Amino acid sequence: MNLLQQKLAKYDESQIVKAKGIYPYFRKIESEQGTEVIIGGKKVLMFGSNSYLGLTNHPKVKEAAIHAIEKYGTGCAGSRFLNGTLDIHIELERRLAEFVGKEDAIIYSTGFQVNLGVVSCLTGRGDYLILDELDHASIIEGRRLSFSNALKYKHNDMDSLEKCLMSCDSDKVKLIVTDGVFSMEGDIANLPGIVELAKKYNASVMVDEAHGIGVLGDHGRGSCNHFDVVDGVDLIMGTFSKSFASLGGFIATDKIITEYLRHHSRSYIFSASCTPASVAAASAALDIMLSEPERMERLWDLTHYALDGFRAIGCEIGHTKTPIIPLYIRDNEKTFRITCELLDEGVFVNPVVSPAVSPGDTLIRFSLMATHTKEQLNFAIGKVQKCFLKHGLIKQQSVTV
Repeated sequence: MNLLQQKLAKYDESQIVKAKGIYPYFRKIESEQGTEVIIGGKKVLMFGSNSYLGLTNHPKVKEAAIHAIEKYGTGCAGSRFLNGTLDIHIELERRLAEFVGKEDAIIYSTGFQVNLGVVSCLTGRGDYLILDELDHASIIEGRRLSFSNALKYKHNDMDSLEKCLMSCDSDKVKLIVTDGVFSMEGDIANLPGIVELAKKYNASVMVDEAHGIGVLGDHGRGSCNHFDVVDGVDLIMGTFSKSFASLGGFIATDKIITEYLRHHSRSYIFSASCTPASVAAASAALDIMLSEPERMERLWDLTHYALDGFRAIGCEIGHTKTPIIPLYIRDNEKTFRITCELLDEGVFVNPVVSPAVSPGDTLIRFSLMATHTKEQLNFAIGKVQKCFLKHGLIKQQSVTV
């Protein structure tokens, strides 16, 4: 082996887990992403998807993608900066800006690249990026590429945030970046508090709405709309891979900032353009969001039902207030094992272990779609109860699902 291979061969964590028969990743799905999926020829209930409104297999979304391919082909064969801008990109950008309440928007080819390209280039040497300690990995990667000073505040802790702001030079740019809904824990950022502090210390605010759009606010406009702080937030980020049932992402802000990003954001300038099918699918999903608010109402009905169910059987679910429900296990290997056992029982969930979270905060991420039924929820909660009882994570309750 050469030196690179020798170095990488020392990584054996995945092999150890595989040898124990509890490796929970890259499970091969043989069907569309609905509330049921096929794995190994067997039907399994899907509670690991981010398709909160259940639109990935909606006929109108699929039809829009097919029609876009028929008209524009399968790809743009270049970046937006050069030959990859279509009329449908520009139209969707206009609609997205209007949807979230901003002047302008830019579509990137993935949500990850939005945060990577925006966070890395807006502030410069001597300026400050101030992040919640539980911000998404894409925000962290953007921070790593920035030449700015980076500060972290304790999760959703306004006193900690204010201490960070107080430590900054008053004449330097300060950008606070936070998730709107935190993707692992399911809790919501204290945006009113963040906006208030931003005004006090002349800072700017960027909110990642990846898990907020389609879930919170008027017709799913997100957490900024939910708290009525859109005007106090400078940049609103969204992704197409959750409620928009597609692939891509966007940043919405004022035209001064979008003009700068279009000429400086490297993950935008040097990446291939979002495909015609992805843009058309996202646009169709937006149509459905606006025309079928009952989908979000259904999602919240299921969310309250599931939260009550998990509390009734004694699960520790933290501070979640959304369709993202963390089931805390607090042990890496046990999290892997229970994930695999639940799959055997017909329930697909996602494990979240270190380094994504601290070793003492490992959990199973149980997420809901508007298209789930309460019968499916009852089945899944019952299987969770069975597995958690087996591993001593809960006690036998008088309430049984």
